[in-house]
Amino acid sequence: MLVHSNTTLNCGIFGVLHFRNCQFSVRKKWSFTSLPASLNIHDLTGNNDLHQMTKGLRYAKMSSQVKGKTVSNALTTEYEENLPLSSSYENAMQALSSLITRQKRGEQSQIAGRYGKMQRMSMYLKILGLEDRIAELKVIHVSGTKGKGSTCTFCEAILRECGFRTGLFTSPHLIDVRERFRINGLDITEDKFLFYFWECWHLLRENVTEDLPMPPLFQFLTVLAFKIFVCEQVDVAIIEVGLGGETDSTNVIKEPVVCGITSLGMDHMELLGNTLNDIAFHKAGIFKPQIPAFTVPQLSEAMSVLQDRALELMVPLEVAAPLDIEKLKRLELSLSGDHQLVNAGLAVSLSECWLRRTGNWEKVSHNDGQGADLPDAFVRGLSTAHLLGRAQIVYDISSVPNSSGLFENSSGELIFYLDGAHTAESMEACAKWFSSVVKGRGNSSLSSMSSTTKINNMEEVVQRNGYIGHKMEKTKQANKISKQILLFNCMEVRHPQVLLPRLVSTCASSGTHFSKALFVPSVSTYSKVMSGSSFIPLAISGKDLSWQFSLQRLWERIIHGADPVLEKSSMKESTEILPPCKFLYEDAPLCSPAEECFACSAVIPSLPLTIKWLRDSVQENPSIRVQVLVTGSLHLVGDVLKLLKR
Repeated sequence: MLVHSNTTLNCGIFGVLHFRNCQFSVRKKWSFTSLPASLNIHDLTGNNDLHQMTKGLRYAKMSSQVKGKTVSNALTTEYEENLPLSSSYENAMQALSSLITRQKRGEQSQIAGRYGKMQRMSMYLKILGLEDRIAELKVIHVSGTKGKGSTCTFCEAILRECGFRTGLFTSPHLIDVRERFRINGLDITEDKFLFYFWECWHLLRENVTEDLPMPPLFQFLTVLAFKIFVCEQVDVAIIEVGLGGETDSTNVIKEPVVCGITSLGMDHMELLGNTLNDIAFHKAGIFKPQIPAFTVPQLSEAMSVLQDRALELMVPLEVAAPLDIEKLKRLELSLSGDHQLVNAGLAVSLSECWLRRTGNWEKVSHNDGQGADLPDAFVRGLSTAHLLGRAQIVYDISSVPNSSGLFENSSGELIFYLDGAHTAESMEACAKWFSSVVKGRGNSSLSSMSSTTKINNMEEVVQRNGYIGHKMEKTKQANKISKQILLFNCMEVRHPQVLLPRLVSTCASSGTHFSKALFVPSVSTYSKVMSGSSFIPLAISGKDLSWQFSLQRLWERIIHGADPVLEKSSMKESTEILPPCKFLYEDAPLCSPAEECFACSAVIPSLPLTIKWLRDSVQENPSIRVQVLVTGSLHLVGDVLKLLKR
């Protein structure tokens, strides 16, 4: 049996880190570490990675008693305090991965034990000493189908600009899990994340039973968010619902300051129901008795459900009007797209209500404009909020002009337009945004250069909503040909037969037509949590591409308008040979299928290979500008961002 003594640590004196006042039970040096519950000690033989995983979780704590039921999931080893932080972070990702209870979207999560989901959540909070503490958080709770992340991000930026210490919990993450936890507008630091992560991990592991197993991934991340926000002493916690609302893990919040419901639509039907009524009922499950709530204009079918549930709980429910762009005082909304005016209007109402109910409205508004004008802090927040993967534009770093006006590596322009749209309504909004910015009509100051613009004299790096580009001085004309390319994937539970036609028709109505479409598998999977530095191989052998080929067949039917065209050519489902670079920029007559492959589309076996191929193709022909719309899946968008970041 291992022996240790307990001490109390005040977070404010932990090394060089600054933690807010929060008491932890921390144990002195120990020589026992735990492994994820899904791993068995017999699986560790000869596995050096897993052996290393047990050798130094920098902030790990473990019970002094080794219970019989945990022996098969544990390995005794000497604790090594000098393990690099990055190694400990990868260990945390492995631990998180062990909590994944389903391999892909649409599968039901089967959790053993006698307790229901919400009962388990309450018990986890009690184990972590948070049951009473989360009642002290002044929460804005937001559910909905579309725009939850944007609305929460706007709220966070507004209240931070008002001078409050903010905590923001959103999902999913795109590059790194720490994106889900923002403190004062910034992702939580790696060292703080590890400190709070291992504290929660080991306290829960010490208390698991047959009836109360370790929480699944999202439940763990939710209790971790509450732990972080309580210990960081945020003034306001903005919490985005993960799925639904009625039985969502975040719905352990008993008395938020205000609730919000964003636009409702058909999504997650396998869990929430096949009608808008069913979905609205679940989303309105976050309403609490007599707590104010706001929503946006909804279809009558959904609105009636929200009103009925509000009436039942005596909830004062109001409909927030879309933001009047004139209220931004000549600034621009930081998140692009007309649909963001709806989300921004809801965020304004939620933020104002929060300020009024916490007694802070007069402090914010008394020195600002009169009447219907927004307070200056609101305007600053709305014009600076950022959210990855939503109407985001990224110039590929390898194709940005240098100070002499020449493209590095003699390449052309490769620009990525990223939006994680995955419902019919969001796909239409994405198509309108993309068409607008490539035509130079968007509200991004760096939306798109005209096809005849020569770019030189790089002045400054600019970032808007994570936008990476350069402010250029337009000088003289150059013959540049723009090509719009679609890079697409979606989950099999989505409906590409709805998404792709909506995308094509909406773009076409604005005069935007895709030269080519590329279909690729995502790198991210449901079975593993990856960090921003996780290794990604260039190519993955043996990858099942049947879904991508079915997407390609659908695309060709949409473009050609009839199935018989497909019968005139053979689809070569080989993953060994990439299309020639000229495929990207050469126009085929009427985009008709060639002898061996389709001229309008291609399936490429891996995303890293696709990015490399795009770069090679652009460098081969510097006279073209390639504008790549990445959409259909937030996972795909996150994977592209991760690769471009490198």
